[in-house]
Amino acid sequence: MTDVFSKDLDRIVLKGVRGRGFHGVLPEERETGQEFLVDVTMGVLSISKAAKTDDLRHTVDYSGVATAIVEILEGPPVNLLETLATRIAERCLQFDYVRAVTVTVHKPNAPIPVPFSDVGVRITRAR
Repeated sequence: MTDVFSKDLDRIVLKGVRGRGFHGVLPEERETGQEFLVDVTMGVLSISKAAKTDDLRHTVDYSGVATAIVEILEGPPVNLLETLATRIAERCLQFDYVRAVTVTVHKPNAPIPVPFSDVGVRITRAR
């Protein structure tokens, strides 16, 4: 398997983006909702020009990415974290300069009947 994050890509990382959603397969998850957290690592075209010019137009607006993530988290409910992670990855890849992305969706309050600290799904996608 080849690494979609080639040495030619720089990285921009967002951790712990939060949103309240109504995702899950159980009726109570759809009724009461819960907090979801998302981490993304974006492989982006060189940020050298942005660094030299100090101009946001030459890089990824991570504020816009965070807002898009929250819109998905707080948007129409889905059953699976896999679906949620895929929607977030697809949206991240629509931003200029983003060529690859790893998305982790955390569901720390999942209805699991044993003690646990977190459950999540991590996917990597590229264009």
